[in-house]
Amino acid sequence: MPIGLIIIAVLVLLTILLSFVTVQQGTIAITTIFGKFSRILRPGLNLKIPFIEKVFKKISVQNRSSELGFQAVTIDQANVNFTAMLLYSVINSDEETIKNVAFKFIDERNFMQALVRSVEGSVRAFVATKKQSEVLILRRDIVDAVKDQLDQVLENWGYHLIDLQLNDITFDEEVMRSMAKVVASNNLKSAAENEGQALLITRTKAAEAEGNFIKISAQAEKDASQLKGEGIALFRQEVAKGMAGAAKEMSEANLDSSLILFSMWTEAVKNFAQEGKGNVIFLDGSVEGMQKTMKDMMALNQLSQIPNSKK
Repeated sequence: MPIGLIIIAVLVLLTILLSFVTVQQGTIAITTIFGKFSRILRPGLNLKIPFIEKVFKKISVQNRSSELGFQAVTIDQANVNFTAMLLYSVINSDEETIKNVAFKFIDERNFMQALVRSVEGSVRAFVATKKQSEVLILRRDIVDAVKDQLDQVLENWGYHLIDLQLNDITFDEEVMRSMAKVVASNNLKSAAENEGQALLITRTKAAEAEGNFIKISAQAEKDASQLKGEGIALFRQEVAKGMAGAAKEMSEANLDSSLILFSMWTEAVKNFAQEGKGNVIFLDGSVEGMQKTMKDMMALNQLSQIPNSKK
């Protein structure tokens, strides 16, 4: 076979092979003709002009992530260390968006550098307006502030920041120690306040209980004294009735009423002996002593009868 035919066959086969381009799923290819943008190629088997049209770049439209660490300074001059994870992707597969992604930056490394520095700058600008005690509770606010500032910029680059996760927020060791001391002192203060409140409540309740006890005891003593007085009065009334009846009967029988007093005397001595419970009571047990006591009682009896005789 002539060499010329072989060369022509090889060129035809090479031309055919160079006319086909395979683009993977989740990827879009950019072609150029003599260095100028030509068109985009979708996933699958595509045709292109051999030798003239070249594949400039293949761009992934899938979600991508990157982890970064940086430091920021609060308004009260405390260093805050951040560990963050970026989740981003190409906005869409439109031709204009793919052109921005392909030609805005020289390569992927330069894009990542710009993206990371933009995120760091936004976080630092936000943290610089906050105190160290506020940073830990503003995690969601920091993320929202960064996304608000970067969405417009990333859109011009053809990208979209899906999420920014602040996985770790820490302070310098000295700041952490001082914060721990503040937390410990606040806890001690709260504990002391709670203990004081509990003691106040306890003592207040005890005072109220003691006051109620005194009030109830006083009322009970008052009632007891009143009942006791009523009992004594009733007792005296009954004794007076009994003595009056006994004196009347003895007078009708021509007996000396002093026998009643003698009987009362002996009953009193008997009760002293039975109910004394060890108490010492001095009584004159002689005949003279008994006679003297009887005379005194009779004299009292006569004095009590004077008003009645005058009536």
